[in-house]
Amino acid sequence: MLTNITGIYRGGKVELKELPMNIPDETQVVVTFIGRGHINLQARGINQAQAEELRSKLTMFAEDWDSPEMSIYDDYDAFRDKL
Repeated sequence: MLTNITGIYRGGKVELKELPMNIPDETQVVVTFIGRGHINLQARGINQAQAEELRSKLTMFAEDWDSPEMSIYDDYDAFRDKL
């Protein structure tokens, strides 16, 4: 049986977005690193038309997201932990 759970690699550890159900401790795992910005939307149940609609709705925020000042949020958790 395969179980897929997303997570973030940070500080030599993988932080899972959710806890797996019915998976015993010491179960072997395979971790696949994906590049930033490369998300398989179809695997998340989002088709091409839905993706285009989302992109059009979120375009108004792109200028703010891409501004240099927003880069502080790229590693927000690591930054917060240093405070």
